[in-house]
Amino acid sequence: MNKKPDRQTAMRQLLSDVKQAFPLYDPETFVCGPDNKCIGCPKKLLELVDTEVSYWEHAIERGVTPQFDEIRQFGKLCKNVRRGLIRNNIMS
Repeated sequence: MNKKPDRQTAMRQLLSDVKQAFPLYDPETFVCGPDNKCIGCPKKLLELVDTEVSYWEHAIERGVTPQFDEIRQFGKLCKNVRRGLIRNNIMS
């Protein structure tokens, strides 16, 4: 039977998945459209995710254990940002 990961391991896995799935450091995603056809600002959405990723990486390095609710909130944030990026044709 597989054991469930502890909270720090679960957050590390989530952070790793987010870094692979999102175009966080792609220069093309950090420009605003000249015709303002964006539905939600992709630049700001990715900056928000990047801020959370940086925060949790440093918090885990310091030994902070995330609570279940914090893991859930981060996952929900990433899910909603992904939907916004799909609406703006940045992700498929």
